[in-house]
Amino acid sequence: MELSPLSSAVVQFEGAHCTLEISRPAEGMVLIVIKGRDIGQFGDAPFRELTREIARGLPFEVFVDASAAPSASIDVSGSWARWMIANRESIQRLNIFCRSRFIEITAKFVRQFTEFGPRMRIYTDAGSFESALRVAAFA
Repeated sequence: MELSPLSSAVVQFEGAHCTLEISRPAEGMVLIVIKGRDIGQFGDAPFRELTREIARGLPFEVFVDASAAPSASIDVSGSWARWMIANRESIQRLNIFCRSRFIEITAKFVRQFTEFGPRMRIYTDAGSFESALRVAAFA
């Protein structure tokens, strides 16, 4: 799905086996695209970038396209869960699109552990995720 980012800046982190991009397609919305196997090679750099959104003081919606990520390490999943808990007041909703069964199971565990419940939506269908992304971008 091609949405033009709110700001032309797409922050990209590149590793040997993974890339992670953060963009802001619309006001109050962050899109994270993960391609490859994230084993923690970016450290806390993605969280530092997301702090810019948190600093605005307004709730925002996070979309994570992990459809090209076969798996994530336990450390990485734990880091995201801790970040979600620490910033739960700022995150209006978190949406994740996954094709890998491993990522789907991991996302369900994170949803339960963080107690995000219905505020965390897990998509396995591209059309449904793109529709939610489009609605949020043009709301």
